Amino acid sequence: MFHRTATVWVAVLLSGGVAVTGGRTAPVAEALPVRVSNPAGLSKALREAGPGTVIELAPGTYTRGVDASRVRGAPGRPVIVRSAQPDRLAAFERASLHLMEPAHVVLENLVIRRPPHNGINIDDGGSRETPAHHVVLRNLAIEGTGPDGNKDGIKLSGVDDFLLDRCTVRGWGGGGGSGVDMVGCHRGLIHACRFHGRTGSMSHGLQAKGGSSEIVVRRCRFEDAGERAIQFGGSTGLAYFRPPGAKYENRRSIAIGNTIRGASAAIAFTGTEGSAFLYNTVVRPRRWVLRILQEQRAEGFLRCRNNTLAHNLIVWQEGDLRTHVNVGAGTHADTFTFAENLWYQDGGRSSASRPRLPAKETGGVYGKDPGLVSLTTSGVPDETFRAFGHAAPGEDEAWQKTAKPLVPWAAEQVKETATIP
Repeated sequence: MFHRTATVWVAVLLSGGVAVTGGRTAPVAEALPVRVSNPAGLSKALREAGPGTVIELAPGTYTRGVDASRVRGAPGRPVIVRSAQPDRLAAFERASLHLMEPAHVVLENLVIRRPPHNGINIDDGGSRETPAHHVVLRNLAIEGTGPDGNKDGIKLSGVDDFLLDRCTVRGWGGGGGSGVDMVGCHRGLIHACRFHGRTGSMSHGLQAKGGSSEIVVRRCRFEDAGERAIQFGGSTGLAYFRPPGAKYENRRSIAIGNTIRGASAAIAFTGTEGSAFLYNTVVRPRRWVLRILQEQRAEGFLRCRNNTLAHNLIVWQEGDLRTHVNVGAGTHADTFTFAENLWYQDGGRSSASRPRLPAKETGGVYGKDPGLVSLTTSGVPDETFRAFGHAAPGEDEAWQKTAKPLVPWAAEQVKETATIP
């Protein structure tokens, strides 16, 4: 027979954290946020954090970076790190944040300026078969990474089930760096983010390589985002693939509903298959609209094939492009699907709007002025051409049926927006 104290203890367990006193129930008070005001305090708070811990950073400048290992929340009870005052964000100056093997962690409402290396670095700590997972980066501003060399605004290595939401990355490293660089990442959603690169820099806006799959880029804005605004695939050292032994750089990734202005190429499919570029608005790419490449030459690796370009609005000015599509050696460009894209060259012969593609396009529209107000912005076309580009009614249906199922957990964390920020 239970004693009364034992009965009360069982009742507390079964009630999910509700205390029983004198026949009445009362909710257990949530723990107060942990307040910190310097990097040492943040490091200590991260070491001691557990499921449901909220760490709030006081306004001000933090001049030293923080490295933390195995910060672990739980489903529905993440560890949250955020500014204490949303209108006075904590700013890391010439400093970075590095989380190794995190799980169920949220970083939000923070600023990182001029970090000497990567701005945010999240990885699996080198344990290739046990990825970091369930990570949210929301409303972060990362500026002036590097400034030179292979330095990334956000670096993710071995991260599964993650969301980047409403982040701004501006001016990342110009020697091969990226706004966001993903190596061996899976089921990730990059949503409503802004990427402002440096005109003419040897960098990429966003890339997912090294065995990455199910990466969705939606409703983001890319402005002069380097050589390749979006790249699915790339060239990765064999020791860095996740999962180990993967024979593809990328597969099953989708860019949908984005606007892309400038960059040498809007999209590069580089050693990927089953990926797609859907309902995007592309304005004034500098050399090509699309690149089809094979940079990973190791034996047995997937060759670039079976990717899709559809429902996009693509506008350039006479003299902008070398050619519409750059096809590299070792690819299977003839397996690509091109469907219902609008292609328009402003100026010159009307026939110049018809692209030279490696495979036949179905339902393409050529030489019709979509009526963008200016070629310096990525606006909305005339009503006649609303079926193309980021503002098309079909974009949401394609998201619901095609892209969202690839990233179920990340999609649940999103606060929807009807417009690109």
